[in-house]
Parts: sequence; C-alpha cells; structure tokens
Amino acid sequence: MSVNVAHKFGNGLKPQVFMDTMSKNKEAFAGWYEAFSWPSEEDRQFFASLRHRDDLRCLILAADWCGDVVRNVPVLFRALEETEMPVEVLVMEQHLDLMDQFLTMGGRAIPIAIFADAGGHVLGKWGPRPQHVQAVMVAFKQQNPDRSAPDYEEKIKVARAEMLEKYGEGTGYQAVIVKELKELLSSI
Repeated sequence: MSVNVAHKFGNGLKPQVFMDTMSKNKEAFAGWYEAFSWPSEEDRQFFASLRHRDDLRCLILAADWCGDVVRNVPVLFRALEETEMPVEVLVMEQHLDLMDQFLTMGGRAIPIAIFADAGGHVLGKWGPRPQHVQAVMVAFKQQNPDRSAPDYEEKIKVARAEMLEKYGEGTGYQAVIVKELKELLSSI
C-alpha cells in the first residue's frame, strides 16, 4: 500500500481527548477501557519492547457512534499506551479523504488503525473488527451483494446479532485483538 499519511499527523485527537469529548457511548467505552487486562505478561512485554521504536505512529479512524469503535478502540488505546508510540484519533466524518483510502470490502467500516513510519508511509493496518467477528460480515456481504434487496435490512440485523455473539459477553475478544496487533506489529 503506497498511501502516505504524513499530512494527517497532528490533525487528530489524543486518546484522552477523544474519550473526554465523546458525546455518545462514553460510559460503555470507558467500561471496556477499564475492563482491559493483558492476556499475559509476555504480551505486555512485547508492546513495551516497542518503546525504543521512535519511528512508529498510529492513526485511528473512528467515531463515537459506532459500536465496533466502542468495543475495539479501548483495546487499541490500552495496548498502544504500553508502546508509547504517538496515537491520534481521526474522527471519520472529518477525514473522509483518508477513510476512503482504507475501505473494507468497498465500505466505510471503523475503527481502522493505521500504522505508519515517521515519514507517513503506511506499514500496516488493523480493523475494523477482530478477524473472527469480521468473518461474519465478509460472509454476509458475499451472500447479500444487493443492498436494495427487500430482505437486506432483515438479513443484516441477523449478521449483526451473530457478530455480537462472536464478540462474546466478556473481555475475551480483547485478547484476540492484542494477538492480532502483536502479529501485525511483529511484521513491521
């Protein structure tokens, strides 16, 4: 991917500012943030080991109205706090130019965490959901390509319910995100 995001550095919100200024889902977001715990000390140490990498940056396309943002961004924040890398949240509606370079199956799905070097060259991305949850949406889109079909809305409700089920009741999905981030950052 030859996208450069350097022009976006400094245009986002720091994680704490994003949390403080949320107008929707603030309590739920805080709940998932507070509930985070490291799956293992080894995982925490991996993220801590990235502190010497002063070349990494993370931009997170997000919005406070999105359920996947409310569940997944707290995990991104907590894991990336350990790395001390600069993290900025870009509110999707204010950065559609960038959002449209990181579409998921042709659509605007958030959150998207974009990892770049200090020069703004994109090294990798994560999102919008853990892979096992996203698989439900991938299958749905393949089976229901026509958004104007009369039963589309009914079927997408079923897919969303199945995705919620895949997330599970507790914080287990957070360990999956940590694992996926670890794999991504290991490859950079």
